[in-house]
Parts: sequence; structure tokens; C-alpha cells
Amino acid sequence: MIARLPIRLKVTLAFAAAMAVVLAATGLFLMLRFASELDATVDQGLRAHAEDVRTLVRQADNGLAEAGRGTLTQRGESFAEILTPTGHVLDATPALNGRRLLSAAEARRAVRTPVRVERRAAPPLAGQARLLAVPVSAQGQRLVVVVGASLHERDRALADLRRLLLLGGPAALLLASLAGYLVTGLALRVVEAMRARAERLSLTAPGGRLPVSPADDEIARLGTTLNAMLARNEAAFARERALISDASHELRTPLAVLKAEIEVALGDNNPRADLRTTLGSVAEEVDRLVALAEALLLIARADDGRLNLNPQPIELAAVCAGVAARFRETARRAGRAIVVDVPADLGALADRPRVEQALANLVENALRHGAGTVRIHAVSRDAAVELHVADEGAGFPPGFLPRAFERFSQPENARGADGSGLGLAIVKEIAHAHGGDAAARTDAERGADVWLTLPRAPVSHAPGRLRSGASSPTDPPA
Repeated sequence: MIARLPIRLKVTLAFAAAMAVVLAATGLFLMLRFASELDATVDQGLRAHAEDVRTLVRQADNGLAEAGRGTLTQRGESFAEILTPTGHVLDATPALNGRRLLSAAEARRAVRTPVRVERRAAPPLAGQARLLAVPVSAQGQRLVVVVGASLHERDRALADLRRLLLLGGPAALLLASLAGYLVTGLALRVVEAMRARAERLSLTAPGGRLPVSPADDEIARLGTTLNAMLARNEAAFARERALISDASHELRTPLAVLKAEIEVALGDNNPRADLRTTLGSVAEEVDRLVALAEALLLIARADDGRLNLNPQPIELAAVCAGVAARFRETARRAGRAIVVDVPADLGALADRPRVEQALANLVENALRHGAGTVRIHAVSRDAAVELHVADEGAGFPPGFLPRAFERFSQPENARGADGSGLGLAIVKEIAHAHGGDAAARTDAERGADVWLTLPRAPVSHAPGRLRSGASSPTDPPA
């Protein structure tokens, strides 16, 4: 039931419970302390009264009765009595009417040591009384002086304090709870403002943020964190919209080509050779669509954290040689060369198909946009290894390098060319999935150099370096 209550009421109830405990403890402490002070005052008065009576009894010349008419017969809330060791009353204040205050056993004990007891006050005094019995020697006798004081005034003072606490405590608790309720409302006012603003926010209208309190407290930090989350969501939403827009743009061209090729194929009186040529063109466009769909699927899985990897120790020399062999015929037709220079004992803990996919993207980009020899080499960096693909072309256009790894990012002079602009983005996603990164640099004289970082792993291989020969227009295909 308490879990269903509003936060403001929960905080108020908790504050009220804490205040109730504090007030109860304070009231109990005051009662005990006040009672102790009153008891100390009563005891001090009894000791002073007993000493006065002992002095008068010792100095009396006309007997105990004559001494008693002075002090022992005083009126008020105190009284006194003189007993023999057997408990017989020799003299007493008139209010006692000869009533014996101590038993015979208590009187015998009081002859040896002071005795303090509490019992009902002697009429006409009401309530409890406290007695103090002390021994005295007078006129050659061992006697007991008993003095007492009514506790009526003490009990009435404690009762007044109790009533004051019982009336003031709940009033103080009510005022404190009301103050707690109001203060909690003020503290949660910024939360209500954040809720009202959040209700009006929309990803379709970016830039909206929650109000943040200027105070450096938990609610202000919560607002700052939520605003950062909103900024991330807006950025993710913008990326998704850009992805959809760019994907639609990339799909439109091959689909338009497919439609045109199919319309040509469906035309009348098409020779068989033309149909074969048309179907070949259709197959190329289908391959392009499949590649684009696979690239989009990989990026979507990477965004969702579902890019499945099977990391195992792999020999990077063999991986690079395999990728180079795949593109060697393409390079030969273009009059280019591919060189692999990787240490034979250099390994990485990675998913081999994904690493081959990333390297293939880098080599394909170098062949498509670069010039000269394409060089695949590796650099060991402590617990990591860098796989580089470099060419001898003009490098990246000015201003393009900072966004080279963004999705569907292509240089202006490459717009409309073959390619979707996802190659480097996929390389970066694969590197991140392995706990590494991807980077690039460009030099007008030395061309572009792009690499990805992978975790290093030892492999059992003969020492040395694997150098794969370059393919050239005169070299036979590898």
C-alpha cells in the first residue's frame, strides 16, 4: 500500500516518523532528567533537615520533647520523628499523630547506617513520601532521627511536564510534518517541471531539453543526464533518418536500372544475344542490391549490439594473402599491383570472416579510388596489431577525411560512381566489435593509408615475413 503513495507523501511520512522518534526520545530524556533533578533536591533537603534535627537533639537540655516542640512540630510538606532502636516513637511532628514511620527491623538497621525508603505519606499529607533515617547519640542513648518529605509537589511538577510534552509534542510533530510536506513539494517542483516539459518533447522537433535546477544536487544531475540522453537519442534518430534517406537514394539507382533492363528484355523481337547481355546486366544490379542489403544488415546489427563474432587466434599473413589473391585479377586488369608484407608469426584474436570482409573493403576502395601499387602491411602496437592498406594515389580529398568513416559518406567527385559509401563504415563497425578502431591518413605524395586495429594474439608459425609478389600487367594471375 505504501508503494502506491506519491513520493511527496512518502517523504512526509518518513519525516514525520523520524520526528516522532526524536520528539519521543527528547521527551523521555527531559522527563528522566527533570525527575532526577527533583529527586536530588528532595534528597538534599532531607539531609539538611535530618542534620538540623540531629543537632537539636544533641543540644537539647530539657529532654527530647522540649526540642521537638521547636523543629519537630513544624507544619508543611515535611515531617520528622525520633525513634528508639526498637522502633518506639519518642517524639514526632503533630501531623504524624504518633504514627510510626519505620518498622522495628528498619529502625535497628538505621542505628548502624542511614536508611532511605519511600511509602505513603502520613495523613493529612497526600501521595508518596520519602523518608531518611539517620542514627544520633544524645544524652547517653542511641536514637534514630527520621525525617520525611511529601513527594506531592514533585509528582505534580512531573505531571505538569508530562502534560506539556503530550500537548506540545503532537503540535510540534504536526508543524514539522507540514513543513516537510511543503519543503518536499518545493524540491519536487523542478521534477514536475521536467515531467511537463518531457510530455511536450518530440524527436520530430529536435533541440528541446528538460529544465535543470541551478543547484548541484541529485535532481539537477538527473536532469543533466536525461538531457544528455535526449541529445544521444536525437543524434541516433538523425542518423537513422539519414540512413533511410541515403539507403533509399542508393537503392533507387539499381532498381531503376533493373526496371529499364527488364523492360528491354520484355520488348518484342529481341535477339537471343541481346537477352543474354540484358540478363547479365540484371545479375550485376542484383549483386549490387544484395551487397547493399548485406551492408545495411551488418550496420543494423552493429547498432543493436548483435554483430556476432567468433574470435579465434588467426594468422594475419594468411588472411592478408587470401584477400590479396581475391583481388589480384581485378588489379591486373587495371594495370595495378597488390603487395602483402606481413610477419608470418603475427596473429590476432579476431573473427576471420569479418576481418577478411574489412580488408576486402579497404582493398576494393584502394583499387577503385586510388592509384599505383596497393600495399597490405601490419604494424604491431603492444597488445594490438594494425592492418594497413595503402595506395599511391592522390589520397582523400581535402575536408573529407574527418567524415570518411561515416555511413554513405563519399567524396563529391565520387557521387554517382559505383559504390554505396558504406565500405569504410563497415570497417569501423568490425573494428569496434573487436574492441579496436579504424583510422586513416592521407598524403598528396604518398597517397591514402587506411587501417584497423585488432587485439594481438600469438600464433605458432615459423619466423620471417610473408611477402606476396605484386601483380602487374605482365604478371600471370596468382
